[in-house]
Amino acid sequence: MNRILIVEDEERIASFVAKGLRAHGFTPTVVADGITGIDYAVSGEFDLVVLDIGLPGADGFEVLERLRRERPGLPVIVLTARDSVTDTVAALEGGAADYMSKPFRFDELLARVRLRLRVASEPAADDAVEVGDVRLDLRTRRTTVAGREVDLSAREFTLAEVLMRHRGQVLSREQLLSQVWGYDFDPGSNVVDVYVGYLRKKLGADLVSTVRGVGYRVD
Repeated sequence: MNRILIVEDEERIASFVAKGLRAHGFTPTVVADGITGIDYAVSGEFDLVVLDIGLPGADGFEVLERLRRERPGLPVIVLTARDSVTDTVAALEGGAADYMSKPFRFDELLARVRLRLRVASEPAADDAVEVGDVRLDLRTRRTTVAGREVDLSAREFTLAEVLMRHRGQVLSREQLLSQVWGYDFDPGSNVVDVYVGYLRKKLGADLVSTVRGVGYRVD
């Protein structure tokens, strides 16, 4: 039975989410501020976090920052009333596995919770993926380039892993959106291009090639 931490200061929403998750066999715990949320989330007792951004004590971005350092493998689904592209990118860059804007349908949240738990439970086929000087340690989620450690966000790491595992194959933007961001993202979004740009800056400009009109490839 999966334990879900809900960090949400709006009692109505927290109760709504907790009741729904409990009805589907999950064990939810609710806290109403960011500082308590951090303490609970890093305890190792939870399988997934549902996190609001606008929290008292410490906001959701601060919670994400701590989890990125201390529990990088813990999936986090962000809930927020903020609906700007900047906030979406900031949450995903901060390590969130998924993002939902309020108001939302519970059945959609439930589908995402199940998806993120399934992905998190899948064992890695290897301990590491390497292409040239770039090495991704799948166990510790650390990245090195020619032996030098490079800091990648959770989303950047996943994108690099998908591209490197498919070395020599051209992956379309739609494929990358599906595998890295999930089914809910708009295929017309330029988020893939933005994140490929991040990888090139951090891992080397030559790592990812653009195949014009098709997608991206790691050689």
